[in-house]
Amino acid sequence: MKNQKNHFPLLLIAIIIGTGLYKDFDFATLTFKRPYLDIVYGVSLIFALYMIFKGKKENE
Repeated sequence: MKNQKNHFPLLLIAIIIGTGLYKDFDFATLTFKRPYLDIVYGVSLIFALYMIFKGKKENE
C-alpha cells in the first residue's frame, strides 16, 4: 500500500501531461501545435513514467 501512495503524484502528473500532449497533436498533419513546449512536455512525461516503473521494480 505504501508503494501506491508514492506513485500517485507521479501518476497524476503523467496523466495531465499526457492529455496536454494529446490535445496539442494535430492528427491531420501529424505535427504539434507548439513544438518547443511539447518537447518539454514529452521529456517530463517520459521522466514521470520512468520514475513510476523504476519504483515498481525496486519494491517487488
